[in-house]
Formats: sequence, structure tokens, C-alpha cells
Amino acid sequence: MSMPPDATPHARPASMAGKPPSSAARYLFVFLLGLVLGVIAVVMLLRTLEARKTWQDHYPHAAMQLLSAHSAQLRDALQANRCAPTDVLPHLQALRTLGNDLEPAFADLRDDSRFADHAGKFRAGIDGALASPPMNCAGLKATTEAIGEDCKACHRDFRG
Repeated sequence: MSMPPDATPHARPASMAGKPPSSAARYLFVFLLGLVLGVIAVVMLLRTLEARKTWQDHYPHAAMQLLSAHSAQLRDALQANRCAPTDVLPHLQALRTLGNDLEPAFADLRDDSRFADHAGKFRAGIDGALASPPMNCAGLKATTEAIGEDCKACHRDFRG
């Protein structure tokens, strides 16, 4: 079987003979390249902005995270039935120390009398728990609920 003399082995079909190749693949490639480069640029920009923050910018969030962590450890001790003063006092002492950081951490609220009142009540509640530590799980439950109420009261007024 031989080929006709005018046929070539790599000839295009007659329907595509006069059309240039489709540029959709090139547009898709350029779009994806732009998308990847845009994501990289946004990540670099966000990391640069985060790196410019000082410790004062992180202070409020860090103080709240530590307060939350120690409160959670008190709740975990209650659930695990580990309510002895030796299990509870380190977290109460840490909460009291962090209570001293409330006004410095939230410098923009320092002069607000409501905030000062909430911070004072929080510290007074912790001081009461430290003066008379909970000796059993019922006492620890009452202490954690009181601490939680002090936190909720402040959050109601200042978190929005």
C-alpha cells in the first residue's frame, strides 16, 4: 500500500490547514503563573507585616492566651478529679501574676474605669482563692466558675 504522491506523513487534516494553533493553553499557563506569583507575593507581604510587630503588639494576645491556658488546666484538673491544692495552686498563682499584666497589656483601656474595675475584681477573686485554696473538687469548681464569670464580664464589655 503506497501513499499518494501529494500526501505527506505529517500533514495536517484539511480542516486545520489554515488555522493557527489555539492560544487557550498559553492563556491558562499565564493565568496559573500569575496566580502562583500573586499568592507568593501576598504571603511575603503578610510575613513582612507580621515581622514588623513589636512585643507590645503581641502582648495583649499573649496575655489572654496564657490566662486561657491556665484556666483550661484548672478545668482539666477538675475533670480528672485532681483537685488537691498542690495541683491547683501553681495555676492560681500564674493567673494572679497574669492579672497584674492586664492594665499594661491593654494600654488603651488602662484609663477606663470599667476595665480597671474588671481587672481589680479578677485579681481580688484570685487573691481570695489563694488565701483560702480549694481543698476539694467542689471548691475548685466554685473557684473556676468565679474566675470564668470575671472573665466573661470583662469580655462582655470590651470584646464587642
